Amino acid sequence: MPVYSVQDVERVLHLSRSTIRGLVQGGFVKPERGPRRELRFSFQDLIVLRTARALIEARIPRKRIRRSLEDLRRHLPEALPLSGLSICAVGDRVVVRDGKTRWQADNGQYLLGLDVVLENGVLHVVEAPEPTRPADANAVVSKTAEQWFTEALALENADAGAARGAYERAIGVDPRHVASWINWGRLLHEQGATGEADRIYRRAIDECGPDPLLMFNRGVLLEDLGNPDAALEAYQAALEEDPDLADCHYNLARLYESLGKPQHAIRHLGQYRRLLGGAGN
Repeated sequence: MPVYSVQDVERVLHLSRSTIRGLVQGGFVKPERGPRRELRFSFQDLIVLRTARALIEARIPRKRIRRSLEDLRRHLPEALPLSGLSICAVGDRVVVRDGKTRWQADNGQYLLGLDVVLENGVLHVVEAPEPTRPADANAVVSKTAEQWFTEALALENADAGAARGAYERAIGVDPRHVASWINWGRLLHEQGATGEADRIYRRAIDECGPDPLLMFNRGVLLEDLGNPDAALEAYQAALEEDPDLADCHYNLARLYESLGKPQHAIRHLGQYRRLLGGAGN
């Protein structure tokens, strides 16, 4: 089953990190935690997150949103059906169509339209578009960096090599597409190509500067390379760019504890718990 990171959710759903954090803290989704306490979202989480955001913007009462989303989650498949899904909000309810199957009655005031489709192996969760004229069959289609990124994301579980190639193509189109650099480096790291992953991260820093997620991922890599001092610098650089990066505080707390610096560890663990709304480990 595909698993999505916070940065994947940001890119696929176009939601800000603060919005994602608020929806998680509000209990709309309950993502799992990875080995480094990072949030890991399922396919169902993505659909629920996007639907929750749209219903909130439509000013539906939160109790009704929660009830609708609970029903939505119960009916969502484990993976995206080939027929795709169409989700809309009518009144205070969520209506889902899966091919010819429809859940709940389709009447009342129309508030939201989402298309959830699988096209050429790529997951799309988008606002339902207005009808448009068919494209010229002879037109040459050039993919954007974002399209290459989305394709790479969908390929990761099936063909990591093809995913790396798609991330590289995204960067070829836009050398400052930081999410592609981040995921390219992460894939290499996961596959044990740590030296190459570090080269990718250093190239990314040259092109994009000290992006917080980039520096965080490089810190994780440097820890695994047995370089805790460099990892500390990377984590601290990440927090300079985003002081609310909770997972970075957690990793710093753990790293400081291993280095025999308990006061530093306690401070970052406190920040981590504060950012998660007082939740424990």
